Amino acid sequence: MQKGARLPNEVFRTRVRDESISGDNPFRWQDMTTDDYFSGKRVVLFSLPGAFTPTCSTYQLPGFEKGAAEFAEQGIDEIYCLSVNDSFVMNKWAQSQDLENVKVIPDGTGKFTRLMGMLVDKDNIGFGARSWRYAAVVNDGVIEAWFEEPGRADNIDSDPYGESAPENVLAWLKS
Repeated sequence: MQKGARLPNEVFRTRVRDESISGDNPFRWQDMTTDDYFSGKRVVLFSLPGAFTPTCSTYQLPGFEKGAAEFAEQGIDEIYCLSVNDSFVMNKWAQSQDLENVKVIPDGTGKFTRLMGMLVDKDNIGFGARSWRYAAVVNDGVIEAWFEEPGRADNIDSDPYGESAPENVLAWLKS
């Protein structure tokens, strides 16, 4: 992907809280589209290899969560974290991270990630197909800025992190 490209149209199978449902699992299925997430908004989208993984859980997601007010000051309406994980995993990860500002998007099948050109194989570490780490500033569904980690390839041993870091995206917004 690159600056000026429109995000692919996709449907995301999500689980949303529904207070009308009783019991231990008050969630229902809801299809969300690319337009539902991105239409009419200026957002930061960041994608990472997997929920509950070390860099993602220790640095990237918490950094965006803590920096939400600064992103809002720069005209960002929402911050979305996308991963090739199902909605159950993404929701539990969001809960475990005490997210209040960042919203998670489950790309359980990897279709959106594939259409973005960012799906890589991580069979070498037992993950299967996952997203390469990236971030983007997206304005009304169009990429305004793109931050991709270097060296995108299948089954590499490293997991670069820096280009898509919240600090780097925020610095670009402030420049």
